[in-house]
Amino acid sequence: MTNSLFQPIKLGAVSLKNRIVMPPMTRSRATQPGNEANEMMAEYYAQRASAGLIIAEGTQISPLGQGYAWTPGIYSPAQIAGWKKVTDAVHAKGGTIFAQLWHVGRVSHPANTGGVQPISSSALTAESVKVFIDNGTDEPGFVDVVEPREMSKADIKNVIEEYRQAALNAIEAGFDGVELHGANGYLINQFIDSEANVRTDEYGGTIENRLRFLDQVVAILVEAIGADRVGVRLAPFTSLNGTIDATPIETYTAAAKLLNAHQIVYLHIAEVDWDDAPETPVLFIQAIRKVFTRILIYAGRYNAEKGHRAISAGLADMIAFGRPFVANPDLPERIKNGYPLAQHNPNTLFGGGKEGLTDYAEYAK
Repeated sequence: MTNSLFQPIKLGAVSLKNRIVMPPMTRSRATQPGNEANEMMAEYYAQRASAGLIIAEGTQISPLGQGYAWTPGIYSPAQIAGWKKVTDAVHAKGGTIFAQLWHVGRVSHPANTGGVQPISSSALTAESVKVFIDNGTDEPGFVDVVEPREMSKADIKNVIEEYRQAALNAIEAGFDGVELHGANGYLINQFIDSEANVRTDEYGGTIENRLRFLDQVVAILVEAIGADRVGVRLAPFTSLNGTIDATPIETYTAAAKLLNAHQIVYLHIAEVDWDDAPETPVLFIQAIRKVFTRILIYAGRYNAEKGHRAISAGLADMIAFGRPFVANPDLPERIKNGYPLAQHNPNTLFGGGKEGLTDYAEYAK
């Protein structure tokens, strides 16, 4: 039996060699000062170019969009040049790579935003949420997030423009497309989820209103670089970074329908993946498949067998494997041949140098 993970697939104009996705994972190793992608990051992604699709780590679209120390940006000429090193290295290995456009909103601290108060849909602090700052060592220093300022209409217009420019910058840097980060409690999510949004204007209240910011950002991305180069990541059932929605099935089915109307190239659903997390409701997965007719990517607690079944059942088109890609640069080869998977060192995920980034070996036969 052929594993469906290894069937080729078209992603817009790009032909992918398999259906295995390396999803975005923050590693916090951008060159300082300037938050620039670098040769070490280029080596890391090139090592993993056997994935059908790489979605690079969250990349802030502006200084105020940054939530954590040492994460890369895509708003300065030097940052664009840094990412060009990465995309060139991945393309040289025959890979395909999208940039993930990231604005964290309230999930930040003035130490990461040049002393400026973070912004959000509403002036609500993300309860019990910490971010890490540069505390003068290689070890990240965790601090509580601060209360954000509610975005004005001018703020909203400005951030939409920042997304547009970031998409253009990503294409200039050689990326094959962009993924809008609308998941995990960051800015887009802060507008979508009812418990993070108490606005009383056209951006708050009803589901239609709470999806308006997402709608407008996606529209500007599609206009800037074309629908075939735009994907969106959503996390319907997560409570990460304090965002919770009262009616997630209704809200996110409506979001998927809206995104389908924009004809974006893919929708990337991040399922909750902590150890005792509940399974994503099958009825929801079926509803998403019904309203979103293009490429569907799922990420979460997937192994090769579960991923194969999801694709074979027609509920997913591609499957993302997060943490396994950290310690297994040759993950598709290991899956194909049933080789054992190496385990990553959690202490080297964020910050530091090559240790825990580029020093994981391919499987020795």
